[in-house]
Amino acid sequence: MSVLKGPREELRRILFEGTPQWVKPDGDVLRLADGRTTPEAAAIYLAPCDPSKIICIHLNYESRRVEFHAPPLKTPTYFQKPTTALNAHRGMLNRPANCQYLNYEGEIAAIIGKPMRNVAPEEVWDHIAGFAPANDVGAQDFRDTDAGSMLRVKGQDGFCPIGPGIVRGVDIRESRVRTYINGKTVQDGPVSEMTFDIAYILADLARHITFLPGDVVLTGTPANSRPMQPGDVVEVEVTGVGRLTNTVQDVPAPAHQVGHEPTDSEQVRRVALGQFPPRVPA
Repeated sequence: MSVLKGPREELRRILFEGTPQWVKPDGDVLRLADGRTTPEAAAIYLAPCDPSKIICIHLNYESRRVEFHAPPLKTPTYFQKPTTALNAHRGMLNRPANCQYLNYEGEIAAIIGKPMRNVAPEEVWDHIAGFAPANDVGAQDFRDTDAGSMLRVKGQDGFCPIGPGIVRGVDIRESRVRTYINGKTVQDGPVSEMTFDIAYILADLARHITFLPGDVVLTGTPANSRPMQPGDVVEVEVTGVGRLTNTVQDVPAPAHQVGHEPTDSEQVRRVALGQFPPRVPA
């Protein structure tokens, strides 16, 4: 069955009696493979994948490009998150006490289902296990370092929540990505707004990189990424797929002041707050 065509199927992964278990949602309960059930409201979620790598695209929604006042894009660029950035539905998002610009970016995670290398765009769909809502969280306070790699901005522990489950049987090309802060819509964009569609992104990367089952590709965010505050409940919804929920909390700053410290520069504020000056025509 194609990942894009129904019937819709969803698998979630939880910690049950101390062991990771795959479950299916069934109303107010989650059903284990052996038939037992557990209340969904009490479930401890794990990410619905175990990636060897997490690859993200830099700028892929037209509304975001316009917000950046960037010229039309001819080719995508990418960065990676460490696998230790992985987080799950209902997980906490930690904002270090010396940071102030912890931004949300609602996205779609494409999760690989079988090894993929050197495939045509039309073949990509046969290699995808499914899709999940994701949040490409970033501490923009570190925007002045790492030369575009985003390592300290977006690679911190827990900065890649994915879930609640992995879904197939939904034509993701017809979905929308919405982000909510405390119930208020703060991002909203259709997948059709992507500059480079999901099949193109994965085929582009797979020319040179072997994808393994469980690997994750984050596919971009619409306009209006902004900072979150401690206590905020942030939700990312992908229509037809699900809604990911996380809560922001403050944690102590690193114990040792070594290396680049968070900054509050003009560049940091431009990206964190969406305050981009218009480009001057050449």
